[in-house]
Amino acid sequence: MDHENGAVAVEMLSDDFDPTAVVAEPLPPVVTSTDDCDLLGKLAEDHKGSREKQMVLGRNVHTTCLAVTEPESNDDFTGDKEAYMASVLARYRKTLIERTKHHLGYPYNLDFDYGALTQLQHFSINNLGDPFIESNYGVHSRQFEVGVLDWFARLWEIEKNEYWGYITNCGTEGNLHGVLVGREVFPDGILYASRESHYSIFKAARMYRMECEKIDCLISGEIDCADFKTKLLAHQDKPAIINVNIGTTVKGAVDDLDLVIQTLEECGYKQDRFYIHCDGALFGLMMPFVKRAPKVSFKKPIGSVSVSGHKFVGCPMPCGVQITRLEHINALSRNVEYLASRDATIMGSRNGHAPIFLWYTLNKKGYSGFQKEVQRCLRNAHYLKGRLRDAGISAMLNELSSTVVFERPKDEEFVRRWQLACQGNIAHVVVMPSVNIEKLDDFLSELVEKRSTWYDEKVQPPCIAADVGTENCSCGQHK
Repeated sequence: MDHENGAVAVEMLSDDFDPTAVVAEPLPPVVTSTDDCDLLGKLAEDHKGSREKQMVLGRNVHTTCLAVTEPESNDDFTGDKEAYMASVLARYRKTLIERTKHHLGYPYNLDFDYGALTQLQHFSINNLGDPFIESNYGVHSRQFEVGVLDWFARLWEIEKNEYWGYITNCGTEGNLHGVLVGREVFPDGILYASRESHYSIFKAARMYRMECEKIDCLISGEIDCADFKTKLLAHQDKPAIINVNIGTTVKGAVDDLDLVIQTLEECGYKQDRFYIHCDGALFGLMMPFVKRAPKVSFKKPIGSVSVSGHKFVGCPMPCGVQITRLEHINALSRNVEYLASRDATIMGSRNGHAPIFLWYTLNKKGYSGFQKEVQRCLRNAHYLKGRLRDAGISAMLNELSSTVVFERPKDEEFVRRWQLACQGNIAHVVVMPSVNIEKLDDFLSELVEKRSTWYDEKVQPPCIAADVGTENCSCGQHK
């Protein structure tokens, strides 16, 4: 910028500028202060061993951000600004393609094609307010949204006239809403959640200033109902609001919903004194298609279920689905004259494109299509676990899961390249429909090659028996 006259110059491209080049991302700094970790909200608070390994923060984006600059006065004539922006976007697209090739650690299905919906991108579609009551804003997609909600209501076995729900902006919003409904039903209730619950559950407790009891977990990551019972009995004078995980964040463990309900009943809690929210972010959509898997159903005394739309379904923008019982929503719902509608959502304005994307893929795949994808993911997850164990690498896979947990790679550059999610001494790969055998083989080959340079007779791989159990640990002591 020319500070004297306020003019902003467009950054001109050098002769050797390559618009298709992939931008290298610098390795982020290591955080050594526990206080810094606390400031991040402690992703897995109180997790045993999580402080044994230094936490690595993502890079500061201010060092590589793309500045917004004013057009030159003659830009309409020269077209320099348009050319510059086009080249930046071309390079960014190339980077996205490269990063997608090495995406394994986060539960996103990147295998989708919504080309048929590009015709709708010229419209500002907003489903503000209640999905079931139109507002004065006419550019909405409620007809798609309610169709999607009805599909999930059938999946979770609740009648149309007995449920209320909406398409959220992400899985966290679904959890925030589920916990909020529970809090409104039981204002003095205590929130119970396992230590392996998603961090958004504890965020909800802080936001709503709720008393929260963290429950211990089994080695699998599943809630320990013995500890749950102990903590329930210590607070029998207050209602219980329980988060049940249908797939934990790190280990993909599924809490035993039936055992949770049984534990509540054994502690003297009748159905009018507890509220259960089921966080099904990823596996909430996979479980119905797994044979012998326990059912998540509103025929059981649960209050709400939420899933992410951008995870197993596959969607280019974050979104989710939240379903609760209609009888509970009156505590939240308010008439809004400005909208000529009612609103019990959290965000108000909501992405009207997301319901169309979900409607499109649900129609295209159907129940049978999802069942095939679930079976393929589970097969590939077992393949990955087997290959890791054959290579002498500690690995664990829960029975109903496609999340393969293994020893954390020693090299943070390798972790960043494959976008692995790590906690303490473990990392995981989430096998999604977009993760095929070829990608897994590429990952395994590179991991085995790199690992041979990390360890030798003097430097041994870490023992992760405390995280995955002795039977899944391949360290020198547990081989």
